[in-house]
Amino acid sequence: MNLGLIFLSETVGTALLLTLGGGVVANVALTKTKGFNGGTLMVNFGWGLAVFVGILASYSSGAHLNPAVSIAQLILGNITFAAFLVYVAAQMVGAIIGAVVVWLAYKQHFDEEPDPATKLGVFSTGPAIRNYGWNLVTEIIGTFVLVFTIIAITNGASPNAANLGPLGGLAVALLVVGIGASLGGPTGYAINPARDVGPRIAHAFLPIKGKGGSDWSYAWVPVVGPLVGGALAALLSFPLLPLAA
Repeated sequence: MNLGLIFLSETVGTALLLTLGGGVVANVALTKTKGFNGGTLMVNFGWGLAVFVGILASYSSGAHLNPAVSIAQLILGNITFAAFLVYVAAQMVGAIIGAVVVWLAYKQHFDEEPDPATKLGVFSTGPAIRNYGWNLVTEIIGTFVLVFTIIAITNGASPNAANLGPLGGLAVALLVVGIGASLGGPTGYAINPARDVGPRIAHAFLPIKGKGGSDWSYAWVPVVGPLVGGALAALLSFPLLPLAA
């Protein structure tokens, strides 16, 4: 596959993912929005639909949208290492773009929000109880469930390549809703390094009024955890998911 096409497709898909995913968090969390205090399930479903839109928009690259998915595809032998690097770079760029778009859409509400932690929470995840070891375990488990199930849905192919066609993307979207509802409480379920680090970078450079720090001391957890979870899912799919030829 053309690496330039991969980069463009993944950038667009991930930008849409973060625009809608970050947008639902902003709508629920920031002061004076129409969706203020909409609740956790609103966030879960918002992220699920964001994934669906991102998958539809990045069909030409296989719609990875997530370095944890890309590392699994590398282990499964579906992409080369060079392609893996392009996927990850595009996902990071797209995530930063999406986060900037969310800030533009909610600029006045960021200005009105008095709590720096709430502002950061729109961009990146953070633990309910900070314990790096257990937070890491949570992210590994959540990402394992995500990637292992994607492999099962798609018979080891790319996330949008299931026999269900566009409904394959819907299945992944509902999977994300389920993970958020069941495993999202401890860490906010990053389950995607680009989803966390890209917006965290945007938070660091954007001129957000009263924003505070970007909590870089925690940032490694939503990177290492999802990458480990995605790799484990791919490795265990060989003995546990007999894929059709």
